[in-house]
Amino acid sequence: MDYAAFKEIVHGRRSVRKFTDQDVTIDDIEEIIDCARYAPSDTNSQTWEFIVIKNKEKIKEIEQMTWDALHEKAAMASEKGFEKEGKLLVRSFGPYATAFSDAPVLIVCLATPYQSKFREKIFEPIDFVPGSVWEEEGIKSSCLASQNLMLAAHARGLGTCPMTGPVLLAQDKLRKYLEIGEEKQINMVIALGHPQDQPKKLPRKEVAEIVQYIL
Repeated sequence: MDYAAFKEIVHGRRSVRKFTDQDVTIDDIEEIIDCARYAPSDTNSQTWEFIVIKNKEKIKEIEQMTWDALHEKAAMASEKGFEKEGKLLVRSFGPYATAFSDAPVLIVCLATPYQSKFREKIFEPIDFVPGSVWEEEGIKSSCLASQNLMLAAHARGLGTCPMTGPVLLAQDKLRKYLEIGEEKQINMVIALGHPQDQPKKLPRKEVAEIVQYIL
């Protein structure tokens, strides 16, 4: 394995918010999801699923759901005396929460219920942990798969941007619109397409700031 090439992929990935009109093929999508499914997961539970939306009208409808929810939140803030903060929410957060609107593809990343022989035969009989922990396990594994997907997309010449805005703001509407079962968690949405430009490299904390050695 060429470590330098791998590091270039990791360091070169950006959150892309502007895309060209070029189509993303089904082959491209299936290739990157093939990489996503090889992410690690607790006891190989593979708690991930992906809804791939290529219909531009549906993507625009999801964008509108998000904007509607933003304005509802802003109105509620204004009623509580936080009019300035409400306006900032719409003006500043809105473009970030809806940066998928012009992407040719929107991928909704789901976390499916965590199931394994350990949970069934050992963990649940002895009340090993609260039930909410298993939901967290599903999200963790789904995040790992999503990162694989984004790195694979970058290596294939595509751009992505992971977002939680539509989930935070319009999850119930999104769930109903896409007919997502209650047993599945909506983790994030990922915009996918051919990048219009290359966003600048943002600063990162130094390694020394984020690591602690116990020798």
